[in-house]
Amino acid sequence: MNAIMGSGILGLSYAMANTGIIGFSILLLIVASLASYSVFLLLSLCIQTAVTSYEDLGLFAFGSPGKVLVASTIIIQNIGAMSSYLLIVKSELPGAIAGFISGNDSGSWYLDGRVLLLITSVCIVFPLALLPKIGFLGYTSSLSFFFMVYFALVIVIKKWSIPCPLTLNSPIEILQISNSTQECKAKLFHFSKESAYAIPTMAFSFLCHTSVLPIYCELQSPSKSRMQNVTNTGIGLSFLIYFVSALFGYLTFYDKVDSELLQGYTRYLPHDIIIMTVRLGMLFAVILTVPLIHFPARKAVMMLFFSHLPTSWICHILVTLALNAIIVLFALYVPDIRNVFGLVGSTTSTCLLFVYPGLFYLKLSREDFVSRQKLGAFSLFIFGIFVGLVSLGLIIFNWVTGNQ
Repeated sequence: MNAIMGSGILGLSYAMANTGIIGFSILLLIVASLASYSVFLLLSLCIQTAVTSYEDLGLFAFGSPGKVLVASTIIIQNIGAMSSYLLIVKSELPGAIAGFISGNDSGSWYLDGRVLLLITSVCIVFPLALLPKIGFLGYTSSLSFFFMVYFALVIVIKKWSIPCPLTLNSPIEILQISNSTQECKAKLFHFSKESAYAIPTMAFSFLCHTSVLPIYCELQSPSKSRMQNVTNTGIGLSFLIYFVSALFGYLTFYDKVDSELLQGYTRYLPHDIIIMTVRLGMLFAVILTVPLIHFPARKAVMMLFFSHLPTSWICHILVTLALNAIIVLFALYVPDIRNVFGLVGSTTSTCLLFVYPGLFYLKLSREDFVSRQKLGAFSLFIFGIFVGLVSLGLIIFNWVTGNQ
């Protein structure tokens, strides 16, 4: 569940604003169901082939090119995910600290997002990412998930603390906003160019596939049926928390919802103690999720570049350090989290969530093509290709026309 729930929770209210409540609900349910089904296909293939990693499934299906393709996709997706998490740390941590400090310390180092990002990466993310087994992160995952639940509960409660029409301290803005009560009506269906970000953000939000297989392999007595039950329960609970936080976040800000939800609460409730604790909780959750994603990313790098070398601690440390340096650089220089969600979600996330599980099942399973599972795998594959191409095309069109 910690692998599923990360920074995606902050982007889903924006996705709802651009698809409408019913449109969003249908899309989120489809993506969650397909995510669960694609895990089912991957686990089935693991049993059939005795292969225990996503990369080896690619190797088994299409030889070395398949392995390289899967490993490269995992590396790009995980770097994008980890960068988006650290981007949140850079943008939110200074405000969270400032909220607890009285006085004007605006020039202080501890309110500089870049400095705080570097300290967090060196002191928390890097040591946890160095752990030898993913199972050691079970305790931090529990803590991280608790913060996500707390975030959803506060979003529900704070719906009634922010009036609509939204007002800030600027007299001109109050006048402009109060003249339009239409802004306080929720849309059931709404589609525009910005809707292109919806499904990629959802795909990004439900992607746990690169972590499912490493977790499955470390179990003492792995069982496909039990692992599938765990996955279904995890995706179901994550769907519930995602939907509740997206709905109440949208019903709070309507069309003025930010692409990163917490920024809206910071603007309208700058000194609210509960919001400040939520920000800190979300920051802890995001920080503790980054080491979890380091594991599949490092494994993919090892399999792609160092598979011919014996396993060593030196290689383990150097690869972890290199990955950490790359994601920190991305987080320092990417201006908008929506760009990360859109670009990564429409390409690598849709491949790992929809395209590869369907394609590998079609290639490796010995069932007839007209069997139920193969037809399902084919539908998953086609859906992934369609979603990826359409979303990527619309996002590039938005960038080219300058309408970001």
